[in-house]
Amino acid sequence: MRLQYPPNLRIIEVPCTGKVDILHLLQAFEYGADGVIVAGCKEGDCHYMAGNLHAKTRVKRAKEILDTVGLGAERVAMYNLSSGEGGRFVEIVTEMTNKILELGPSPIRSAMGKGKMVREAGEVTT
Repeated sequence: MRLQYPPNLRIIEVPCTGKVDILHLLQAFEYGADGVIVAGCKEGDCHYMAGNLHAKTRVKRAKEILDTVGLGAERVAMYNLSSGEGGRFVEIVTEMTNKILELGPSPIRSAMGKGKMVREAGEVTT
């Protein structure tokens, strides 16, 4: 059984969410993303010890920055899942996609222009 998720989703893989920097999260918006999801392993199950905890802290800081600049913290989220939770992943990205559609396009996208692609990061962009 193949699970279907929204077609406007772009998945960018990294070895560990601990490699995701605040700059990656913010650059995703500069490059045209309307929202970003960081999907990492369960807390306490990180192969790299505490990578997902570092990512959680960075996502929290990115949310603060997005609120400060008026973009809205709800445009970025982090979830901890195991690799066997494909169904839950689909639920999460579908919910986030619907939330982003309600919020509308990122104001940064119209200010910066379209056309650039996110080259590196560990987030899923919608």
